[in-house]
Amino acid sequence: MYENSIRITEMNGDESIEIPENYVRLREGQNKLLAFNIKAPLFETAEIQRFFEGFNSSDKFNVNIAGTGDFSVNFRGIIDGKEKNFSQNTDHIILLLEEFYNPSKDEYKNFKRVSKFMPRGYFS
Repeated sequence: MYENSIRITEMNGDESIEIPENYVRLREGQNKLLAFNIKAPLFETAEIQRFFEGFNSSDKFNVNIAGTGDFSVNFRGIIDGKEKNFSQNTDHIILLLEEFYNPSKDEYKNFKRVSKFMPRGYFS
């Protein structure tokens, strides 16, 4: 099933979930936000929601689409899809993930301070 599915694995653990490819449409939005439109049987969408239930909106996961290799993402949430003209046993949810960006050491050197906060003893 791995070759025809999307596998999402928790970065700090062994928990993972596989979603059949034929249930998913992938859209990429602005700021590297990925939207997985999932139209699947009710028991499948319930399991997906249950999998992400205990995670925060910044937890990291690895995603592998059809065995092409892992890439890292941040979990951003699950929302109900607009399309509800299905049979009673089908549901539509949207899984939001954001591509994880890890700056290089050189990029850290070029960060500009944006805060006006000065630590205690800064002026002494």
